[in-house]
Amino acid sequence: MAKIVRIHEYGDAGVLKIDEIDVPPPADDEVQIRVKAIGLNRAEVMFRNHAYLQEAKFPSRLGYEASGTVEAIGSSVTHKFKISDRVSIIPALDIARWGTYGEIVNIPARQVVRHPENVSFTQAAASWMQYVTAWGALIEQAKITQDDFVIITAASSSVGLAAIQIANIIGATAIAVTRTHTKEEALFNAGAHHVVITADGNFVEQVMAITSNQGARVVFDPIGGPFFEQLTQSMAKGGILLEYGALSSEPTPFPLFPVLGKTLTLKGYLYSEIVGDDRALEHAKEFILDGLASEKLLPIIAQTFPFEKIQDAHRFLESNQQVGKIVVTL
Repeated sequence: MAKIVRIHEYGDAGVLKIDEIDVPPPADDEVQIRVKAIGLNRAEVMFRNHAYLQEAKFPSRLGYEASGTVEAIGSSVTHKFKISDRVSIIPALDIARWGTYGEIVNIPARQVVRHPENVSFTQAAASWMQYVTAWGALIEQAKITQDDFVIITAASSSVGLAAIQIANIIGATAIAVTRTHTKEEALFNAGAHHVVITADGNFVEQVMAITSNQGARVVFDPIGGPFFEQLTQSMAKGGILLEYGALSSEPTPFPLFPVLGKTLTLKGYLYSEIVGDDRALEHAKEFILDGLASEKLLPIIAQTFPFEKIQDAHRFLESNQQVGKIVVTL
């Protein structure tokens, strides 16, 4: 028997229950992991709230990220891993089938990675969703260079911080965007070259001043909403805006004149574009493992919670007070 977090209905953090259930052996193509740490994601809150793209079948497991040690190995993957290997999980696309909230999890071997020895279980559990998401947008799709200015909105989120670090590795200039001055110092400490506070107004003017009136070639945004138009107004000719979320509850206008006048590319971007492509995923793994080993990529942990406090961890995630990743430890 293993302790597993499941939901038996949709609702607030109180619906997260720790059940004791039997976990079957891994399938032929799976690795069984004894979990040491779990990284939390907003997608899990949305799933719990019945606001996600996947429906639950109750009682349902949930969770995307975790790290731990190899407990058992499916028959077709014995050459890739050995018992007790330190591993972490690249989130798969089924939040319930391969849910990571628990003591023991079975994960497709394709999604399991031996992480560098210098990376703790807490750091490893906080790495893959954020770095794969940011790598796919900035490196694979926008192909940023050292000459680029990159606008990163929701910059204090784990993905925003990952984007700042990746921009720094390439040598691009990271412009972090945040609503108030509360997180400004933390963003500079995280490596942002510039921090723009939207509450101060004159967003476009601030970006144009930073970029010597050229605008930013790349925008990486998970929000949408009315601010979308100002983002396009702050872009350079021929720029690309990658939209990877819809956090705003307000409609997103189509900025016709900036798009036409600057010949902009507006692209919807999903994490699944990378993890669903073997070639892209292998390149992402190589880049991220190298970055973690060299500590040029260093996950920023906002707070850790013990497994028994999973409900409190979700509540803290929903508070939007954190800078970086929330991790639950076992």
